[in-house]
Amino acid sequence: MEKSELIWLNGEFVKWEDANVSVMSHTLHYGTGVFEGIRARDSQIGTSIFRLSDHVNRLYESADAYSLPIPFQKEEITQAIKDSVHLNKLSSAYIRPLVFFGEGEMGLLPQNVPVYVSVAAWSWGAYLGDDAGNKGVKVCISNWKRISPQSFKPYAKGVGGYMNSTLAKIDAVNSGYDDAIMLGDNDVVAEGSGQNLFLIKDGKITTPPIETGALGGITRKTVIEIAQSLSVPLEEKNISIEDLKDADELFFTGTATEVVGVVSIDGENIGSGSPGDVTNLIRDKYLTIVNGIDADYHHYLTLVS
Repeated sequence: MEKSELIWLNGEFVKWEDANVSVMSHTLHYGTGVFEGIRARDSQIGTSIFRLSDHVNRLYESADAYSLPIPFQKEEITQAIKDSVHLNKLSSAYIRPLVFFGEGEMGLLPQNVPVYVSVAAWSWGAYLGDDAGNKGVKVCISNWKRISPQSFKPYAKGVGGYMNSTLAKIDAVNSGYDDAIMLGDNDVVAEGSGQNLFLIKDGKITTPPIETGALGGITRKTVIEIAQSLSVPLEEKNISIEDLKDADELFFTGTATEVVGVVSIDGENIGSGSPGDVTNLIRDKYLTIVNGIDADYHHYLTLVS
């Protein structure tokens, strides 16, 4: 990790090395925390953050889902996110707001425990590697199931829930793959270890509904809008393993991932074994939007300063 200089912690900026919390923090023991992953880019209109208000709104929705009352107004968090990029002199950055329980009473019920908030920003490249956009990624079907919505709240970005994703990611990489696809209840496809998934067959796009346990991703939402603008048919419906392997194309989406083609599953090529035409069309459009090239989407960009 390429450290930056400052981190916003509980209302003020402190040096990176001074942004510390107690080892007795409740979230460290029980995992009840929520977070966001946000990107700032050196776009054509200046350093800007994509869909900032959507990310902040989801942070509050996630916090509410896990009974974490954020002790700051949305405007304060929004400004802290912008300032974390500006004060660290970053032209492009990955931004991680985190809401968590600090030190207080121990036990599963977080009574008399303060809620802390931090915002960190640092330089971070492509999540799945610099070549992933052009070459695509190779994945496996994970033996780990996605946490059921009947057992957890996967629609919220909960800290503890990512233990599930970590298990899938570790196993996939140890087996020689770039990532994994996780199945939900009734063995329908949910998502990747940390990405939403889209399937293309006969020119039509399909993505799993969030009821499978898939996160309601902001990049996912953007891709759905892109497909509509390009008149590419898209629907949300359950996808089976057989559907995956019969697909013409597959791609992952996410703020860290962006839009990346999935070119093989369990060693079997998808389509030609390279990112396909529809994937590249969606990816190219997405990149023009987030980089400020397409003026029709400038309303999604928030200038840092």
